[in-house]
Amino acid sequence: MYSQGTKAIRRIKSRIRELITWADREICMEPDEFAHRRGWTVARTGFGSRRYRDPRFDQLRSRSRVIEEVS
Repeated sequence: MYSQGTKAIRRIKSRIRELITWADREICMEPDEFAHRRGWTVARTGFGSRRYRDPRFDQLRSRSRVIEEVS
């Protein structure tokens, strides 16, 4: 009887995790699709939250400063 209860609890926990994952995907579906179409990277940071990043930011270089001599 003990093992039957343990299996049931595992199934319930597994199902809850599946539902949470499904809800998370549904909540963020539109912004994720938008980001993927633009070629951005998407990192899941928690339930219903994402970090979106445009890889082109890596290509930006800061302008080199010209050292002016004062005479």
